[in-house]
Amino acid sequence: MSEQQHQQEQQPIVACITVGMLQENCYLYACPQTREAVIIDPGDEAERIIHTIKDLKLIPKYIINTHGHFDHICAIDAISEVYPVPLAIHPADVPLYSDARAAAMCGRQPPLVKRKPDILLKEGDTISFGTLTLEVIHTPGHTPGGICLISRPYCVFSGDTLFHRGIGRTDLPGGDYEQIIESIGEKLYILEDDLAVFAGHGEPTTIAEEKAENPFIIVEG
Repeated sequence: MSEQQHQQEQQPIVACITVGMLQENCYLYACPQTREAVIIDPGDEAERIIHTIKDLKLIPKYIINTHGHFDHICAIDAISEVYPVPLAIHPADVPLYSDARAAAMCGRQPPLVKRKPDILLKEGDTISFGTLTLEVIHTPGHTPGGICLISRPYCVFSGDTLFHRGIGRTDLPGGDYEQIIESIGEKLYILEDDLAVFAGHGEPTTIAEEKAENPFIIVEG
């Protein structure tokens, strides 16, 4: 086996399933050796997500929410019936699981998520599965409980905090423009330049690209 082939086999598995009316990115992130995986932001179309898990022969260990908006959470209960693994979210966004206004926005009955979270995430927490570890950073601004998940030396799952050439909207309840700018500038832009950024909507990018090209946050220097 060549060194290049060996490196490719060591790379984590990243499967993106774009779901729902807002085209939200649900991610399956898995260890290539053990096939243990996390399900990040299962927002809709549970059957498609479950089909992909089975197709890739993954073993889900956790469901993780980067935040609690309806387009990121509405498939949790259906997936939990098949994979009853621990559910993790920041405590500040737990109320969004049962928020009547959010349910009305997407034409559903509250609660949007019936099950209760098993893990309340905070800054610095880690979630390990197979050979991989995700580190939690709290990045409020889009929502009070927004988080990003870092997997060094590979990638960061940025939820709706940082997008390809964009940032999360802050005009919804709980949003704060100054907070999201601070979260990105002080917590994401200090990360390694070559980390891939997998966002809650849109295409992938890198930390370096956004520092250089994102029009919303100007990096001095």
